[in-house]
Amino acid sequence: MSSSLVVCEVDVSLQEKLKKFRFRKETSNAAILMKIDMEKQLVILQEEFENITLDELREELPERQPRYIVYSYKLTHGDGRVSYPLCFIFSSPVGCKPEQQMMYAGSKNRLVQSADLTKIFEVRNPDDLSEEWLKEKLSFFR
Repeated sequence: MSSSLVVCEVDVSLQEKLKKFRFRKETSNAAILMKIDMEKQLVILQEEFENITLDELREELPERQPRYIVYSYKLTHGDGRVSYPLCFIFSSPVGCKPEQQMMYAGSKNRLVQSADLTKIFEVRNPDDLSEEWLKEKLSFFR
């Protein structure tokens, strides 16, 4: 690994929040939106959302700044079963500052590991973030 690559730590309170989020009992869609505090070089909570669709979440994303999202999604399968996959979505829009993109990209794996996530997706155009997009991505995990 290059010594110049900046990898941010994950805020301890955010790690706790992510653990609790993993075991939440609610059956609605929910999200945790995270950003990097550039000065502290720390991944921090930006906002939590309950009962939010991907369309609504897309409106919360900044146009030209990366963000991390952990999304609990109520997925109804073709046979009627319901599951609640926990998805990590890295939003890295075209037009971000290169140093921001590098810091977010370099810190992504540490965040994914600390939250113990396995369904990891990236979106370069926030307009692509939709329920259809997520269902297509999740279809590879069947």
